[in-house]
Amino acid sequence: MSIHVEQAIIHAITQNKEGQLSCRLRPQPLLNGTAVEAMVDELHQTYSSKAGKGFGFFGVNGDDGEANPAFKDALQSYLSNELGFVEFSASAGKLLQEELSKYDFSQGGFLLLALYQHMATDYLFVALLNAKSSMTVLDDMELTQNDHLDLANLQLAARIDLTEWQRDSESRKYISFVRGRAGRKVADFFLDFMGCVEGINAKQQSKQLMQAVEDYVAEGDLTKDERQECRNRVFEYCQEQVETGIDVQLKDLADELAESGMESFYDFAVQGEYELEENFPADKSTLRQLKKFSGTGGGVSLSFDSTHLGERVIYDPVSDTILIKGVPANLKDQLDRRLKSN
Repeated sequence: MSIHVEQAIIHAITQNKEGQLSCRLRPQPLLNGTAVEAMVDELHQTYSSKAGKGFGFFGVNGDDGEANPAFKDALQSYLSNELGFVEFSASAGKLLQEELSKYDFSQGGFLLLALYQHMATDYLFVALLNAKSSMTVLDDMELTQNDHLDLANLQLAARIDLTEWQRDSESRKYISFVRGRAGRKVADFFLDFMGCVEGINAKQQSKQLMQAVEDYVAEGDLTKDERQECRNRVFEYCQEQVETGIDVQLKDLADELAESGMESFYDFAVQGEYELEENFPADKSTLRQLKKFSGTGGGVSLSFDSTHLGERVIYDPVSDTILIKGVPANLKDQLDRRLKSN
């Protein structure tokens, strides 16, 4: 496995018939080392592959939303050996119960806290997991129903990069979190319970990077193929950073483009009005536009490689039309059959 679990524990937050929430605390860490390692490894991979994560930091009184410092204080007490892991987790469980009690929509769940290492980095993973029913066939071929943790459906989860937080307390991105399906608002209560406020916006930084790249290649004396090669290098570098969980480094990215013979991309980016951080987490879905155009609306979906623009795909902004030369074979077959039936 790619991770090493130091500590892990689960507490249950349940709701009674009157709708009141209570937190049932586990008195000791999870003991089954093999099962715990497998579970945390699966959650790590599932979480890392989640697109569009948000990034933030522990707020203090006076920040937006007047962040509650209780979770941060308890975590600091654990890291300084003033609290045990079980005591810290119990404090977190009670804080989450109190936060959930402010809302009508909550049904509770299982609060998982896992402290683990991956690639020489210490993380604290925090998630509110739900149970999911499934059917099992017993030895006598009889069916039985049981519940299991729904590890694949991570909707309320955050990961704290403890190494970065302890190394750079001024960082604004050492906490990452899953954005809800309808945007950040869905997960507000989960971030509030941890006292997390949003810091660096990965999507916005990626948009700014993409604009900087487009301006950069436009200023150079490059052919169409050379411009696209620059875009491809940027995308491939950022994709590798996302897959390994490492931030984009502007200076390293500039090195990837150094062979173009143009002005240093680093100098170009920092001197422009792009407001790019020296390093930031990339949003792969945004940067994919360097290689592919896509859009959906009004019952129409369209996607094509950016290399086709101006050749197989002709866009006329004045008439608001797109001309496609060489219709894909499977689409052509569908259209031909429909024309014949009409």
